[in-house]
Amino acid sequence: MDGETKQLATTRSRSVLVRGLSLLDAFSSGEPELTLAEIARRTGLPKPTAHRLLGDLMEWGAVEKSGSGSYRLATKLFWLGQLVPVHRVLREAALPHLERLHEVSRENVNLAVPDSFYTLFVERVAGRDSVPLATRVGARMPSHCAATGKVFLAWGGRERFRQLVSVGLTRFTPRTIVLPGLLHRDLARTKERGVAVTYEEAEAGVAAVAAPVHGRDGRVVAALSVTGRAQTLDLDRFGHAVRAAASAMSSSLPSGV
Repeated sequence: MDGETKQLATTRSRSVLVRGLSLLDAFSSGEPELTLAEIARRTGLPKPTAHRLLGDLMEWGAVEKSGSGSYRLATKLFWLGQLVPVHRVLREAALPHLERLHEVSRENVNLAVPDSFYTLFVERVAGRDSVPLATRVGARMPSHCAATGKVFLAWGGRERFRQLVSVGLTRFTPRTIVLPGLLHRDLARTKERGVAVTYEEAEAGVAAVAAPVHGRDGRVVAALSVTGRAQTLDLDRFGHAVRAAASAMSSSLPSGV
């Protein structure tokens, strides 16, 4: 095989890989199961190509079929996610603070990290009386409707905000902020307060408050949040608590994070 042929084969392999990964990006926490037609439409791939690539991903263990015949992400991706070194360090550093926050709030307490224009939940402490949530550990949510996501947008600079707006602000509830101007003003208030707040913006009946965790170089590397029932969650009280926990976690992080 000459050099030009090798280069062509490599380019084709990369193209297949990129297309396969694009299938995984089609899923979201709000729509964890998708039909072949939905996946093809979201990725822009022809149905036969999407079907073939899904077969490869199923064989590898990244995708599985649900009882209804739709596709969903499989647990192998979650196992791989646990091996990401930075995420592992953050989870270990966060757990004592998450547990203390849960003792104070008795609500869902989350650790999330930025993932492009999404927020990715990597750890959660919840009790028997905590409000059930649609999202789970390992799930991603668009940043504009999650308190942790608003943290990443508020402290993430113009490019992250621009990327999110370019793909569109999806409405999940009547309270979801879908106008870029309104979101921009909300993020400015978030930075002024030092905490991000959502009230029934991702799920009806659910509110949350989140604060940024800073790495040793000052960058926001994660966010802690308390999530509970919108009617009873004391956003002011838990805002102070989550901000103190995030600050304490920031101080405890090792160099290089």
